[in-house]
Amino acid sequence: MDRAEVDAKIREIAEPFNKKGVTITEETSFQNDLEFDSLTVMDFVAEIEDEFDIIISMNQQAEIEKYGQLVDAVHKSQGAS
Repeated sequence: MDRAEVDAKIREIAEPFNKKGVTITEETSFQNDLEFDSLTVMDFVAEIEDEFDIIISMNQQAEIEKYGQLVDAVHKSQGAS
């Protein structure tokens, strides 16, 4: 899966979590722009892990603040699996 395909799939997964209909860009912040609380983040990450059959560690999650960073991390994990 190339980065664009990973991006498209994550956007699809993010849609129900994006309660305010924020336009998601590479620089969109999960905490500030999308206002994800810790429970929402856990649910969102679980769906991504299931969809891509990967594990996103707590350390990785702590480092990912923006949408583009998430796409890069998932795309990189895809290559490693």
